[in-house]
Amino acid sequence: MKKVSILIHEDVYWSSATSALDLFSGANRYLERIGESPAFDLELVGERPESIQLGGTARFIRQVAIQKVTQTDLIVIPGFDGASKNILEKYGAIIEWIKSMRRSGTEIASLCVGSFFLAEAGLLNGKAATSHWSVTDEMQLRYPQVRLRSDKVITDQDGIYTGGGAFASLKLILYLIERFCGRETALAISKAYSIDTDSLSQAHFAVFTGQRQHNDDEILKIQAYIEQNYSSNISIDQVSALTHTSRRNFIRRFKAATNNTPIEYLQRVRVEAAKKALESDDLQLIDLAGVAGYEDIKTFRMVFKKLTGMSPRDYRKKYARKTAML
Repeated sequence: MKKVSILIHEDVYWSSATSALDLFSGANRYLERIGESPAFDLELVGERPESIQLGGTARFIRQVAIQKVTQTDLIVIPGFDGASKNILEKYGAIIEWIKSMRRSGTEIASLCVGSFFLAEAGLLNGKAATSHWSVTDEMQLRYPQVRLRSDKVITDQDGIYTGGGAFASLKLILYLIERFCGRETALAISKAYSIDTDSLSQAHFAVFTGQRQHNDDEILKIQAYIEQNYSSNISIDQVSALTHTSRRNFIRRFKAATNNTPIEYLQRVRVEAAKKALESDDLQLIDLAGVAGYEDIKTFRMVFKKLTGMSPRDYRKKYARKTAML
C-alpha cells in the first residue's frame, strides 16, 4: 500500500486538495469492489492540520503535523489562493520539510500552482515542469533553471510530478493511479468521475495577456505597439528602431524582459486575436488569417497549432459560442 500525504494549509484551494483525495479514495473503493486490497493509505498533512476546518470525505482522513511525518511514499501539493511570493514566505517551514522528504527518497506531485513549492525548494531545477498557464511566465522569470512547459498537463521526471492548471491537474492524479494500480483502475476512475483522459495539452486553455512583470519602460511601449498593430506587417527592424538600439541588443533586451523574442511575442498576440475571432465570428479561415496579420494561411495554421495544440478549425468547433450552446 502506498502512503499518500496530501498537503493542507490555510491558503490551500480546497477543490484542489479534496479532488485529489476523492480520486485516490475512489480508486480504493473500486479495488475493494473487485476483490482487491486498497492501494492508498491517505493522510492530510500540514503545520497545524488540526486547526483547519474540514468537510466531506476529508473529515474521515487522518490529519498529521508535518513534524511527525518522517516517511511517506508520495506527497501531493495542491494549488493555493494568493500571491506566490507571500505564500512561499508564509510557508517556509513546509518548503524545508518538502526538501527533507525529497532527500529521503519521497516522490512529490504538485497540482496547478502548487508547483511553486517545488520550484522554491529547488526540486525543479533542470527539469521540465508545468503549472497553471496563467503563472508560467512569472514562474519562468523567477526560476530560470526550470524548463517550463505551459502547454503540458503532466510532467514526470525522477519521481517529481507536476500537473497543469486547476481541474486539468486531475489528469495527473489519474496518471499516478495508473502508475501505482494499473490502467484498468485508472480508466474506471476516469469514467466514474467523468474526466477526459485524451488531451495531454492545456495550451488551448491559455489566454495571452502579455508579459509585463518587468520594469523596462521602453520594452513596455514596444509591447503596447505590437498589441495595437499586430494585424499590420510588423518587422523587427521597424520595432527595434523605436528603442534607438541595434537589432541585436533590442532582441536580447526584449527577451530578457518578456521571456519571448519579439517574433514569438507577436505570434502570441496574433494567435490570441485569432482565438477570440474563432470563438465569436463566422469568418472564413483565409479572412481570419488576414485579420490576425497573416497573408499566408499555411503559416497561420502552423503557428496557431504550435501555440494552442489545435488547428484553427478544431478550436472553432470546441469553443465557438454557437457550438457551445448546442
